[in-house]
Amino acid sequence: MATKTAAQQREQARHEYDAFLRSCPTNQLLDRISDKWISLVVAALSVGPQRYSDLNRTIAGVSPKMLTQSLRSLERDGILTRTVTPSVPVRVDYELTALGSSLAQLLTAVKTWAETHFDEVHAARDRYDADHRDPA
Repeated sequence: MATKTAAQQREQARHEYDAFLRSCPTNQLLDRISDKWISLVVAALSVGPQRYSDLNRTIAGVSPKMLTQSLRSLERDGILTRTVTPSVPVRVDYELTALGSSLAQLLTAVKTWAETHFDEVHAARDRYDADHRDPA
């Protein structure tokens, strides 16, 4: 039985990824990028670099804690870069990487779909609720 190098093992694992399995790393990545705040941060940065305060104003309802956590996890995953410019006060800019830009195309399309089709979804919900009311 031939042994495989670490690189060969990684390549084989990459071909065997199955996002339907909870233990698969791709499942965990899908969980991360499907988070509401992550999606909105990536979509907001798709127009260009922004400062923390700009993102906080753009993304209604996000708490400072959630915005900070989202930015840190996106930086860790290589989706965005954080650039600190020494000044008074210190300036921090966030910008999508090439990897982040490719993700932004998908998430921006989902955001646009939601904005375009919400009225239809809302009407479907109303119909469903009317058909499934508790007779009591």
